[in-house]
Amino acid sequence: MVSVGRIAALSDTGRKRRQNEDAFVCEPPLFAIADGMGGAQAGEVASRLAAAAFEEGASAVHGEDGVATVVRDANARIFERAVQDPAVAGMGTTATVAVVDESASSVTLAHVGDSRAYLFRDDALRQLTTDHSLVGELVRSGRLTEDEAAVHPHRSVITRALGTDADVEVDTLTLEVAVGDLFLLCSDGLSAMLRDDEIVRVLRSAGGDPSSAAEALVAAANAAGGEDNVTVVLFELVSEAPPSPPATEAPEPTGQLEPDDVTVEDVRKHGAGRGSRWPALLLLVAILGVAAFALWWSLVR
Repeated sequence: MVSVGRIAALSDTGRKRRQNEDAFVCEPPLFAIADGMGGAQAGEVASRLAAAAFEEGASAVHGEDGVATVVRDANARIFERAVQDPAVAGMGTTATVAVVDESASSVTLAHVGDSRAYLFRDDALRQLTTDHSLVGELVRSGRLTEDEAAVHPHRSVITRALGTDADVEVDTLTLEVAVGDLFLLCSDGLSAMLRDDEIVRVLRSAGGDPSSAAEALVAAANAAGGEDNVTVVLFELVSEAPPSPPATEAPEPTGQLEPDDVTVEDVRKHGAGRGSRWPALLLLVAILGVAAFALWWSLVR
């Protein structure tokens, strides 16, 4: 069995856009990326609606059918809003969702659009999703090379999205996972700016730490031009947490706290401590003595 270990997520507007239309979800066992489109604020509305649908369904998702259903529910929610509100007509969003099944040591993916899911294992990066984009189709048909696709003027045109139609085709995949696996979900603001070998170099430099990797990936995408919003979600898989030791093995509480261990919460729960009365009594006697001497001196002068 595996467990979700450290997680990290970071989203940045980039260097060319005025607003951020990306959204993400980190609600273990569910993680997701949504990259909105539609102009004005419509893209932001679409990605936020998708993220809300994913969050609501996070605890009840099981298997490929379950995660595909959640994605289709998000599609219906976005499409209905677009039909009812002319201001956001035509809006849509990508969606890449990963759900961890710890008991089965597996991860299930659901995917629409060109946001990606990667697996970093044994120092190698593997793209798990297929881009539903114009250049992606041309590359798969052999009409474009990867290098040509990277600079193609229509590389941002996607062929499948949530919210643009009443129904949507959802790609799903389930794969067995292992301890040490690191998953990366990202919007095309990262994958369009960095080649896979550049992503690998960043992940290696981060030493497997999701937080460090997230910051470094976003910084690298911006350094490469930052042409779009860039969002990354990373989570690692670790061995099942060891059981807690039996309560009988814990040392018996003494009822006293060392000075360096005392906190406001400790004081509220346990009081400040019993202390001793003698220092306070001696101080009181000293104060009375000084006062008496001062009174006598004022009388004899």
